Amino acid sequence: MKIKIVKQILFFLLIVFYLFAGYNHFANPSFYIPIIPPYLADWAKEINILSGIAEIVLALLLIPKVTRSLAVKGIILMLIAFIPSHIYFIQKGDFMLGSFTITPLLSCVRLFVGQPILILWAWWASKF
Repeated sequence: MKIKIVKQILFFLLIVFYLFAGYNHFANPSFYIPIIPPYLADWAKEINILSGIAEIVLALLLIPKVTRSLAVKGIILMLIAFIPSHIYFIQKGDFMLGSFTITPLLSCVRLFVGQPILILWAWWASKF
């Protein structure tokens, strides 16, 4: 019984996580646009908008069981598509992201620990 409740909470948090992340692309674009790699800078605003829309749509598609598998695949593909940005963070060296200093070590942790956790969390949701 307790495991089922934990699973429901984690599933709910996954939906909220992507809804908030998507919303934040619109509420705070100045957070995302500077971290888009320079070779994509000409389309930074469009990439930010598309990322926000994708995160919101995929979060909503997680809710119905019939679209959950599609949503999970979309989230995993989106997370893979974000890998060049994480590599750019590492190459960029120390930089400020809002009031936080992002170091190459923190960027490596985000890429090699954070991204796999997010991918596994989404994959797990497909089993829920």
